[in-house]
Amino acid sequence: MKVFVVYCHPSEESFTADVRGAFLKGLTEAGHSFEVSDLYAMKFDPVFSESEYEREAFYRADLQVPPDVLEEQRKINSADAIAFIYPVFWTECPALLTGWFQRVWTYGFAYGGDASMKQLDKALFLVTMGGSMKDTVRLEQIEAMKTVMIGDRIHDRAKSAEMVVFDEMTRGYGNDKNRAERAKRFTEQAYKIGLTLKGGA
Repeated sequence: MKVFVVYCHPSEESFTADVRGAFLKGLTEAGHSFEVSDLYAMKFDPVFSESEYEREAFYRADLQVPPDVLEEQRKINSADAIAFIYPVFWTECPALLTGWFQRVWTYGFAYGGDASMKQLDKALFLVTMGGSMKDTVRLEQIEAMKTVMIGDRIHDRAKSAEMVVFDEMTRGYGNDKNRAERAKRFTEQAYKIGLTLKGGA
C-alpha cells in the first residue's frame, strides 16, 4: 500500500513529530511505501487567492489550478491511503492544514460531476491534543472535529476513515510525568497503526 502523509506541525521538537516518526517506522516495517508533505517545511501557501476563489465560487473548471496544488493532487491520486498528522489548535487543525484543504479540494478534483480524485482505500487522522478526553467538553470537541474532517472533508472520498486522538499531552500544569508516560505509550500505538494499516471499508 502507498500512503500519502500530510504532516502539519511547526516544530520538530514536538510530540506530534514523534508520532509521525513512529507511524512512518511502522509503515516501513510493514512494507508499505509513503510520500510525505510536511506543510511547514515545504512552506506550503495556505492562502486562497482571489483567482482561486473565483474558480471555486463560479465552478470555473477552465481556470488554471496552481502548480503547487496540482502537485498535492498528484500525490493523492498516486496513493492508496492518506494520513493526516497534526495537533489540535483551539479545537481545530492548524490554519496551514485548513488552507491546504481549501486550496487542494478544487472543483473538478475533489467535487463536481467529473471529479478526478480517486476514492482512497483509507483516510486516517492521527491527532495530538493537550486536553483530556476525560472532560466532556473535549469529547464534544472531538466529535465536532470528526464531523468536519471525516464527515465533510473526507466524506465519500475514502472507503473508510478513522480519527485517533492522543490526549493529555500538554506541558506543565503538573502533567510532565503523565506526559512522558503517555508519549511512550502513544508513540508505540502510532507505530502499530502504521505496522497494521489496511485499506477497505
